[in-house]
Amino acid sequence: MTVRFTPSPADFPDSPLAQALRQPLLLGLFLPIQNGGWSPSTLPRTTDWSFDYNKALTLKAEALGFDLAFGLAQWIGKDGYGGALKYREQTIDPFVTVAALSSLTSRILLISTIHVLYGPWHPLHLAKFSATLDHVSGGRFGINMVTGYAPREPRMFGTTQIEHDERYARADEFVGIVERLWSSNENVTIDGRYWKLEEAFVSPRPKYGRPVLVNATGSAAGFDYAARHSDLVFITSPAGAEIEAALAALPAHVANLKARARAAGREIRALINPMIVCRPTEKEARAYHAAIIAHADTEAVQGFMAHHAAGDSQAWKNHKGEHRVLGGNIQIIGSPEQVAEKIIRLKQTGIDGIQVAFFDFQPDLDFFGEAVLPLLKQAGLRL
Repeated sequence: MTVRFTPSPADFPDSPLAQALRQPLLLGLFLPIQNGGWSPSTLPRTTDWSFDYNKALTLKAEALGFDLAFGLAQWIGKDGYGGALKYREQTIDPFVTVAALSSLTSRILLISTIHVLYGPWHPLHLAKFSATLDHVSGGRFGINMVTGYAPREPRMFGTTQIEHDERYARADEFVGIVERLWSSNENVTIDGRYWKLEEAFVSPRPKYGRPVLVNATGSAAGFDYAARHSDLVFITSPAGAEIEAALAALPAHVANLKARARAAGREIRALINPMIVCRPTEKEARAYHAAIIAHADTEAVQGFMAHHAAGDSQAWKNHKGEHRVLGGNIQIIGSPEQVAEKIIRLKQTGIDGIQVAFFDFQPDLDFFGEAVLPLLKQAGLRL
């Protein structure tokens, strides 16, 4: 099958994505749509998986000028990752959540993670559903297409895990079909290796060529897929969560990703997920962090790490168990000035945006908006 690519929404100057990309540093919020958020710690907090809580966070982020909000997808059995928290047992679906948020917001981009290779997904389903959400949101909807790395997840759908690079080959065909459906003025017939369509058609047409396309990866196969298809790529630190090690490793990692995109004739942006612990002083931030760690739900941490160890993800190889209590891809701990300084340095590595998360989301997001955002604006990272 010949893959035909549609224009990126970034190619339309008035699209929500193009407007967001005018920012020197993209700013996103990683929504806690699962209980415990990113931190298997029992320290009391407001963080909650419910739709109403995440709606309030999204509206606050939009009011603060954030460019996007994002929800992960996971398939976990009873008790989640275990422990006293039953970490992440309770979770709402990101696709449905984003659909609901699209009619409650006006500017912010809304990105949903979807495991396109699990269960009943067909390219025609996703093409139609996402075209509809593109219409409802005015071009603010995006899809983080993931292939799934954990062997127990596909078993929930009655299938077995597909080999790592083969998953990306299937995803490549999947998204190629979806892009053709979005762009075609006529019925589409495709006899692909993995999917077939006969006289298929999708309306309404996406407003700016297609929805925003995203993927999260750290492997060579994932980078090649991103180079061909994605507008935004969520990357992980190849050196683990410790910020100084990440800052040293990221320039070559990001350069590799962007070189692959340029070789494909495209430009993509790299985003990373910092877990931010910020207080008025470094001493207070360190005390807050120490309290989070002191309340670690050890059984939940072990369950989470075992889940990752059983999979074949190549993005988290150097992430250690002791960092999972707080969570996040990288961790930034300190005063507002120290947090802003680390974000400035992340930008200097070639990172185009950050997708922030917090331990106690509501008050921590408020403090980030009050104390850190003005510093980022002073530094020229936010307009």
